[in-house]
Amino acid sequence: MVDVFAVADIVVKHIKTHYPQDVAIVGYYGSYLQGRATERSDLDFFFIPATDRGRKVECQFIIDGISFDFWPIGWDRAERMATSEDWKTTIIADCELLYVRSDNDLARFMELRERISNMGNESNAAAFISKAESAVKECLIGIAKMRLAESSHELTYCRTEAQEIAINIFMCLGFLNQIYYTRSWGHYREQVRNLPIKPDRLDQYLDIIMFSTTPDEIISACEKLTDDTLRLISERQNRLQEIRSYKARMKGYYEEERGMMNKLLTACEKGHYETAFFVAIGVQDGLARMLYAAERGSWPSHVDMGEHREFYVRYGYPDLVALLDPTDFEPLRLAVLQLIEKLENHLKTEGVSLNQFDSVAEFESFYKNRV
Repeated sequence: MVDVFAVADIVVKHIKTHYPQDVAIVGYYGSYLQGRATERSDLDFFFIPATDRGRKVECQFIIDGISFDFWPIGWDRAERMATSEDWKTTIIADCELLYVRSDNDLARFMELRERISNMGNESNAAAFISKAESAVKECLIGIAKMRLAESSHELTYCRTEAQEIAINIFMCLGFLNQIYYTRSWGHYREQVRNLPIKPDRLDQYLDIIMFSTTPDEIISACEKLTDDTLRLISERQNRLQEIRSYKARMKGYYEEERGMMNKLLTACEKGHYETAFFVAIGVQDGLARMLYAAERGSWPSHVDMGEHREFYVRYGYPDLVALLDPTDFEPLRLAVLQLIEKLENHLKTEGVSLNQFDSVAEFESFYKNRV
């Protein structure tokens, strides 16, 4: 059995002799650190280069059939790991250091660990929800690929795409629970099992993904698992503390958006359906998102499934999109006028001041007296 630590000693001695100012940190992680190494286990070790020259110590090699990869992690990537932008957080959080160039390097490294130790704080919840949304978006892309690809009925293709979806689901659940995984490759399920936030039928869907030989079943399981995870994201988002504020979210919004509303009125008067189509949808959806943000204190989720329309409907704003008709523009034109009046009154009621003037002279007086 290869003495992997003797190998590590050779590497560290070489660094001390030839690259003492070029390598900041050397550490190891994984099976040997966790006490589960086998006779085929390699040593998971890495270094943080301090200079471009320091990157030259990178080396991949095999000794008696055991592979070694002494690979570099730049400080920028180490910081991304500490903030879970790169989800291999365990490398920074749980490694054992074999070499440290200076006290400053050690202090910088320990600062990253301190950041990781605070990842479960509620103050970080919004950031981790956003990361979860990004992960689940990748699932939606994978599902679309499986549905649209010519090879969608090939078992190998479906299993390959489903594996990517499963990994992104694990990432998403880690973010929602504000934890990091200490093991990968076949050990996600055991770590997810005791998490408080996870789909009820997670194991059932994963069993289908892993064991089914029917592509349609695999695709369906991926869709249901992604849908359940989307609902968890929405529920987690709704549990965040809400800070309702129209003044903070909608100051200046109406003055800018009025130009699009005027463009829509002109399109209706001239019977230009293409302009009306795109502008009407943009105005309605944009206002719905702004109202959601003002009421909830946060923007709609990146993977929002239509929930952001809640307050647009609740306050009785006209459905411009439903009124799009290339043969009759008048109902849409009247609805735009209704929306303008309703929005002005709504914002004034919420204490949002509107910069509207009847003349250039009136604007000049206002602008000169701004402080």
